[in-house]
Amino acid sequence: MTKARVTREDALTFHMEPAPGKWEVSATVPMMTQRDLSLAYSPGVAIPCEEIHADPETAYDYTNKGNLVAVISNGTAVLGLGNLGALASKPVMEGKSVLFKRFADVNSIDLELDTEDPDEFCRAVRLMGPSFGGINLEDIKAPECFIIEQRLKEEMDIPVFHDDQHGTAVICAAGLINALHLSSKKIEDCKIVLNGAGAAGIACLELVKAMGAKQDNCIMCDTKGVIYQGRTEGMNQWKSAHAAVTDARSLADAMKDADVFLGVSAKGAVTQEMVATMAPNPVIFAMANPDPEITPEEAHQVREDAIVATGRSDYPNQVNNVLGFPYLFRGALDIHARAINDEMKIACANALAELAREDVPDEVALAYGRKLSFGRDYIIPTPFDPRLIHRIPPAVARAGMDTGVARRPIVDMEGYELSLKSRMDPTANILRNINARARAAQATIVFAEGDDPRVLRAAVQYQRNGLGKALVIGREKEVEDLLIAEGMADAVSEIEVVNARNTEHLNTYKDFLYKRLQRKGYDRQDIHRLAARDRHVFGALMVAHGHGDCLVTGATRKSAHVLELINHVFDAQPKTGAVGISAVLNKGRIVLIADTLVHEWPDELDLADIAERGAEVARDLGLEPRVAFVSFSTFGYPVSERAEKMHIAPKILDARGVDFEYEGEMTVDVALNPKSAEHYPFSRLTGPANVLVVPARHSASISVKLMQEMAGATVIGPILSGVDKPIQICSTVSTVNDILNMAVMAACKVK
Repeated sequence: MTKARVTREDALTFHMEPAPGKWEVSATVPMMTQRDLSLAYSPGVAIPCEEIHADPETAYDYTNKGNLVAVISNGTAVLGLGNLGALASKPVMEGKSVLFKRFADVNSIDLELDTEDPDEFCRAVRLMGPSFGGINLEDIKAPECFIIEQRLKEEMDIPVFHDDQHGTAVICAAGLINALHLSSKKIEDCKIVLNGAGAAGIACLELVKAMGAKQDNCIMCDTKGVIYQGRTEGMNQWKSAHAAVTDARSLADAMKDADVFLGVSAKGAVTQEMVATMAPNPVIFAMANPDPEITPEEAHQVREDAIVATGRSDYPNQVNNVLGFPYLFRGALDIHARAINDEMKIACANALAELAREDVPDEVALAYGRKLSFGRDYIIPTPFDPRLIHRIPPAVARAGMDTGVARRPIVDMEGYELSLKSRMDPTANILRNINARARAAQATIVFAEGDDPRVLRAAVQYQRNGLGKALVIGREKEVEDLLIAEGMADAVSEIEVVNARNTEHLNTYKDFLYKRLQRKGYDRQDIHRLAARDRHVFGALMVAHGHGDCLVTGATRKSAHVLELINHVFDAQPKTGAVGISAVLNKGRIVLIADTLVHEWPDELDLADIAERGAEVARDLGLEPRVAFVSFSTFGYPVSERAEKMHIAPKILDARGVDFEYEGEMTVDVALNPKSAEHYPFSRLTGPANVLVVPARHSASISVKLMQEMAGATVIGPILSGVDKPIQICSTVSTVNDILNMAVMAACKVK
């Protein structure tokens, strides 16, 4: 499988387009009329102000405080880059903010404070406290991070959490629970060695001790060796708290007969000789980033019985902070917590450990390209496990309520868990799963329009993302010049360009095409022009002959014209069962609209066929299809000759005995809005429709483009279904990401 690769240009473009940065603010209330403005601001806003003044707790009811976390840094310890300063840390803090939203639906804002003075930093954060429900400190160097966090915890009445310390500690603890379970060891009996006495290391050891590890069994090491009682060199109050009574003076000494090694230090800090001296069934958490203290391969060469975890996603058992901080804050915010305490962190660790011991959903295994089951190579859940959102926050919330830090305890915990399930955007999982399927398929995609910079960027991204191989049709020099002009000179050697003039298969293609078109008025010269000069036809011929798995085209010409050209090579017409289906993604919902490409004015039989194709595509995307035949009428009223076919089509599906839900005819609001659907209790749909079959191509096109322009919906498609090979036709207004999505759909053989 091709490994994903990120270049400097990719990263800079991602942060610049479609707008600089990674998040924006959008209103949750209407702001259109004078009355809206009067309620949102003066004079209406005075009323909640008075309520909050009388009872500060009502701020959680009338403002966004209860779902708002500030990610705050001074940039003194940015990732592995060191002290870059406040401004240069902003991309990282923006990234942290969007992770909160993506994984736990927590709103977050990043704040970069331009000071290295702990007093100034604490004062600034404390004064901003009323705005937020929690504070996530990030990338602050030790020992200042200890001082800042401790002081803010004492001075503020909302959770203050330094993720670099406690986030790592929580995930480390979760993995350790399961590793010891597999090793049949108890934490209170284990000899534990930690290397790296910075913020994360100290937090890891403190949490492990809070979970039952004994002080005398824990040895901490730094660059100068073991931190032992009586040592004076390179010490501070936080290290001194963990000084051990031991004769060991080096990491190698400490590792002898150790049951557990926890590393948050540097690449290569642990040798195979050290691992060989550890106790039976050793647990090795080599969490240094980007390279571990010892790789799993190196550890297993000398100790097959070792359980190894790292901080890297390309090895099993990744200790990834995103498994912790979003859900810790989600649970804390939902009880309006005053703090995140050790009990809540331990509850998070235990919940993560329990989840890893359960059967893994197929969609998670699909995303990682392998079967996952609890064992030595799977002791920590994966970040994309959809159960995290409704399993971890309730455990955190319960611990917060039990320890008295909850302002507003949750009464209906079952209802709370159900509400958590509905918070997440299902489209994110759908897109992630199809990307995982594409990565597993490793398809060769033919990108027909190598003269368009968007197509070239999409082709490069397809290949660099490890999804498979990209073949670009074009002239070599033209492609090279375009890539250089786009700042992607390094991609010139990566992308394979196919030029019709140079291909050894041209005569084979022309013979094939002549047999198809000779009785349709095409002579040999016409065939040569089509095969050698038209990139859409040439790309289709490549795929028809197995010289590429899938075709992506249409970015430079209107889709109807491209479809005509594709039909020279494939049978993509109404009479052959072809259908165009567009996926519309907006506000956490996905709806398929058909037919957006092939059928100009379908009759009732065509509509039934379109419905079946739509249901197949829905299933390919991981949806359980619910098909609605939509019109301006609902179940026969108002009566109209134009709506008649929409009324008849479901009866045709009745006769066919199809295995999916369908209903109609109905208006779009009845199809999509549960409140509107309540007026028709006899409807066979058990929930909002996710496949809309429309009366004609023009109505489909209008619907899709209206959603795209007015609502900002993401549109993937039209997906060409019912053709022998995966062929996806983009629109001329497609972005690079749209074209890449079409390539992913093609690679997954969604057709």
